[in-house]
Amino acid sequence: MADVLLYHHIQGLTDGVRGFADTLRQGGHTVHTPDLFEGRTFDSIEEGFGFARELGLDTIRSRGAAVADDLGPELVYGGFSFGVTIAQRLAQTRPGARGALLMYSCLPVSEFGQTWPSEVPVQIHGKEGDEFFDEDLPAARELAGSTAGAELFVYPGDQHLFADSSLAGYDPEAAALLMQRVQAFLASV
Repeated sequence: MADVLLYHHIQGLTDGVRGFADTLRQGGHTVHTPDLFEGRTFDSIEEGFGFARELGLDTIRSRGAAVADDLGPELVYGGFSFGVTIAQRLAQTRPGARGALLMYSCLPVSEFGQTWPSEVPVQIHGKEGDEFFDEDLPAARELAGSTAGAELFVYPGDQHLFADSSLAGYDPEAAALLMQRVQAFLASV
């Protein structure tokens, strides 16, 4: 079973993120869900970004990396949207990473100054009409085409945080398919 470090999105460690992690735990995986916002959750992406900018984006990312330091190297790094900024960097740069799950976002691999490590499998998930993911889709396609262990899944619709069951944009059908794919990925690493 996999040891997963899963970073929440910009609205915080919501009940939906916790539920996603719990489903993975029911499959036998160990899932760590650090609360980078210290208990705060937000009703909108805009409110979450406001808080994150006030706190400092680099401060939040440093908190996320510090959690990884305490857990050891052989982790699957996963992130939802804003959490991808932490998960992708760690998966791409830390020796021993077992995999990456990038949900709703993907940064250019060049952001972290090197190519994607060929031994680190990665899944990228997003919706084709999501205004945020659309900005990241070229980077996601580039990553998916750069290494044999990469998979890109693009779902129909325009909801951003579609697998978070506690938010209005929840899409049960797409979320179930995403979960099925994530579970298969974790079973293979």
